[in-house]
Amino acid sequence: MTERNFVQRREPVWKEFSALIKNRKDLKKGAVSFVLNFREITQDLNTAKANGFDPAIIERLNNLVNEGNQILYGQHDWSLKTPIRFILRTFPQKVRFQWRGILAASLFFYGLALFFGFLCVRYPDIAKELVSARTLAEIEEMYDPESEHFLKPRDVSSDADMFGYYIYNNISIAFRTFAGGIFAGIGSIFFLSINAGILGIVEGHLINTGYAKTFIPFVIAHSAFELTAIIFCAYAGLLLGYRFFVTQGLSRGASIRKAGDDALPIVAGSSLMLVIAAVIEAFWSSKHHLPFTLRIGAGICLWILLLVYFLFAGREPAVKEKNQHTPPQSVRTMVQYLWYGGVCCSVWYGLYAGFIPHTQLFRRGCNAPEVRGIKPACE
Repeated sequence: MTERNFVQRREPVWKEFSALIKNRKDLKKGAVSFVLNFREITQDLNTAKANGFDPAIIERLNNLVNEGNQILYGQHDWSLKTPIRFILRTFPQKVRFQWRGILAASLFFYGLALFFGFLCVRYPDIAKELVSARTLAEIEEMYDPESEHFLKPRDVSSDADMFGYYIYNNISIAFRTFAGGIFAGIGSIFFLSINAGILGIVEGHLINTGYAKTFIPFVIAHSAFELTAIIFCAYAGLLLGYRFFVTQGLSRGASIRKAGDDALPIVAGSSLMLVIAAVIEAFWSSKHHLPFTLRIGAGICLWILLLVYFLFAGREPAVKEKNQHTPPQSVRTMVQYLWYGGVCCSVWYGLYAGFIPHTQLFRRGCNAPEVRGIKPACE
């Protein structure tokens, strides 16, 4: 191969690659061509060196290889588009991709919480056997409207302190739940069970003592983000623990890496959800002077928004075929979900705002004896 023939044959590829480098806005569209041309130019550089071609040609090819290498492997400037793309696309897509496992973890968590809640409502003395007397007394004090620690922990005095306290508490619970998955997923199941059990016991005990009307408006808003994030972290830990033993023909390291591609974005998104939960819990949930209906309604709206976000965020637009007169399947599905969601929310809101406040759920404690000197909250 002569030098002249080599240059004439490869010149179009070099010019195309150089144009992509100069106009980096077109790199996204020409990503495949860029990678293929980069590989060919690397081979051209080796060929030119091996045949002792003109140093000007070698220098030109070397510059192209260096610039291509910088684009492919160099450090890129931080862009605001990256976190926005993660929030609007990557995170909800990863959650939907793992929806079966997440649904199973959610049913396990809420089912266990409901079981312990109904158990404590039916047999009030069980709460004293499962949780220490001191813990129950602190919980009652926190939800007693006449207490100086009403709707805030003992060790905090301001909303900013509460925010820091809730950040530490939420992140530590989620991290333990996720990290427990290293023990074949058993740790994640254990911490998820503990949190579900405590939630059910506390709710059942507060219903018995008459504080449900202060407890439910407090937790309904931030629990949408907090409980969902804890469930996500538990599932991410379970996924890693499962893939450690069930490799599906891959090496153990490759299996863990594959599971990490799905689990770690879910954990990262869950961390953001826990921060949002801490903000709501510190600066909104504790505002007990706001109307009961407003706090309940805001909590329901947050649950609906979170559900809609994970159902529809990051979905690719449907390609409309020619001569197609019916709406795309995604649009029909969205309308169905919104209709079902509206019906469910109307029923839920009606129960909370109209029926439940006048039932034994809230008035059960009116006829109950005093508990550690604290009278049941009755209207």
